[in-house]
Amino acid sequence: MIYLTQLRALLEQHFSPRACECSVSGDNSVTVKLYHPESGEVDLVVSGLKVSSLNSPQALASLIEELRYELQSNSLHHPGENQ
Repeated sequence: MIYLTQLRALLEQHFSPRACECSVSGDNSVTVKLYHPESGEVDLVVSGLKVSSLNSPQALASLIEELRYELQSNSLHHPGENQ
């Protein structure tokens, strides 16, 4: 299992200049929020990720690709915004 601090650092590395917030709820699911650190504008919030599924480099790579896809999909709905 990955620690939230490690997950946050990994996501910030891949989605720079965005910042990341990760939290775990009572049912052991993770919520990830990607946002602009200066403005606080939120680009993406994903909830319900199972902590137990984030247990390998392949699972983390899949998560990163899924988040990239979601960000790209969101930017299609908001023309003119940078990714």
